[in-house]
Amino acid sequence: MSYYGWAPYVPVAERRAKAQKQLEKMKKKGLNVQPVQLSGRKIADSFWGKGWCDHMESFGDYANRLPRGRTYVRNGSVCHLDIKPGRIEAIVSGSSLYNVSVTIFPLALHKWNTVKAACTGKIGSLIDLLRGKLDRGVMEVVSDRREGLFPLPGEIKFACDCPDSAGMCKHIAAVLYGVGARLDHSPELLFLLRGVNHEELVDVSAAAIGGTKGGTSRRRIAVGGLADVFGVEIAEVGEGTPAVTSLKKTSPAPLKSRKKTSGVVPFPEPITGEAILAWRSALGETQATFAARLKVTAASISQWEKRGNNGIGMHARTLAALRTVWEMTH
Repeated sequence: MSYYGWAPYVPVAERRAKAQKQLEKMKKKGLNVQPVQLSGRKIADSFWGKGWCDHMESFGDYANRLPRGRTYVRNGSVCHLDIKPGRIEAIVSGSSLYNVSVTIFPLALHKWNTVKAACTGKIGSLIDLLRGKLDRGVMEVVSDRREGLFPLPGEIKFACDCPDSAGMCKHIAAVLYGVGARLDHSPELLFLLRGVNHEELVDVSAAAIGGTKGGTSRRRIAVGGLADVFGVEIAEVGEGTPAVTSLKKTSPAPLKSRKKTSGVVPFPEPITGEAILAWRSALGETQATFAARLKVTAASISQWEKRGNNGIGMHARTLAALRTVWEMTH
């Protein structure tokens, strides 16, 4: 029975149970389900995640409609959210499962050039960029309401197959907040969404300060990122020798590592969320791509990275697989 054309209210627990059954069927058909899972009441807390949410709320139309989606994202109703170049595809649990699509226009070239110019010589590593550890001037440019990296309302198109005729239904609002939550752990997805390469910001900085002699730009980024997280000084020598030649402790390292051999960065023991984030960021991969490499789910990567400096408990088989991939990528 419906009331005034609307379906009767269904308790959240009942909706989630029903949604889970439907998602399981989708998984069997090949969908890589990536739910939005919050660790607390805050939707986003990082520079990039909170910046996205604040930006969305800064526009009048959005500010009036977005609150409808907060409860939905907080209670886990965003069952799936996949960020691709210029597009967000999501599934939200309501009285039924609803499909939401959001199209984001590519960042205008003149805006990207402005951002790159502002970053020249001011971003030391990819890790600093993704963690939002930026010079105040850079932060003001990348988060500028009109000329920064976040899209304007006119650059966003969205649709939902629910019966709500509102321009922005609560399912779309929940997805927009879900993007903020996802950027908390995978900030590189913002650059993917806007069609630009975040590594260019670090590459420009490296060129401005003279760069280094050994290794490619990607290699220098990887080395810098690992040094930031593992608390070690990674020395490089001239051409013709391995990029990483020594590991010298500069402060008590938070991780116990195996003894380094043959110039290879040692596998961190125990492995922590910080280590996983550093590893993925050094490779320049999204959570989904990194998860596919490790043969785990993107949700697992997200949960691991949320552990921060805490150790991650893993099955022996998973840990062995991680060691194998570590050796292949270092």
